Amino acid sequence: MSASAKSLLSTLTSRGPHRVLRGNLAIAGQPGVVFTPESGLSLPAVVFGHSWLTGAANYRATLEHLASWGFVAAAPDTERGPIPSHLGLATDLLTTLDICTSVRLGDGEISVHPDRLALAGHGMGAGAAVIAAGQRKVAAVAALYPAPTAPSAETIAPDIDTPALVLAGATDIESVSSNAIPLAAAWAGPVVLREVDGASYNGIVEGRRALAALGAGKHEAKTARTTRAVLTGFLLHKLLRDKTYAAFSDPEALIPHTTVVDPDAPREQEKPKLSAGQIAQLLRR
Repeated sequence: MSASAKSLLSTLTSRGPHRVLRGNLAIAGQPGVVFTPESGLSLPAVVFGHSWLTGAANYRATLEHLASWGFVAAAPDTERGPIPSHLGLATDLLTTLDICTSVRLGDGEISVHPDRLALAGHGMGAGAAVIAAGQRKVAAVAALYPAPTAPSAETIAPDIDTPALVLAGATDIESVSSNAIPLAAAWAGPVVLREVDGASYNGIVEGRRALAALGAGKHEAKTARTTRAVLTGFLLHKLLRDKTYAAFSDPEALIPHTTVVDPDAPREQEKPKLSAGQIAQLLRR
């Protein structure tokens, strides 16, 4: 284990040096939220897609964390129902990206650099981010605990050469609720697939969820901290080209609390076992 990687992860687990401001995207015609540093020009931006039966509010701490490290972090708040349109969410991600790059934020003291953009998401929002990345070139893509979507993100990935980070839960990386392995295997550009120790695919969701009563969607504080740190390090490297954080884009680097997974390695075929939460998720399709 690299001491420097361990130190960096510990630092990135904490909030960054910037005071964070919150804004409402609805003012620009798109339901959603945006978090920014207090000031800054030509900032990097990441637009984030939420998972099934969640909304932007369920990722507030994650978005605030990114903003504290100098990113404009925005999230559309649409497609929140039981039968969402993944294409619709992808379209809203792109609309949000356009707002961030074309409108001065805050009191006019905040702007976004058009070449420092990333698309990210969780669950179905990760798939929507991939769909959006297939329609617009960005500097980085981050798929956090991705779930199957329609159209399939795996069918779009071979046409995307953007650097990507794919995170999956160690407890369910090969379950029917995760397409992390096939997504990473199909990706055309450089990709790092990591499983997070002890994590489940919904562990980063904040607050109460409709499926909590079924045993799904319980918040995992350790999973959330590790995920935010790894995501932040990856984006600092890819959007700001800060070599300090190169380990977070390196498939050979040892990052504490994570394990690199080879998406092309042979795997035994096991009969899938469905939890109550996974069954409920599949019923939406």
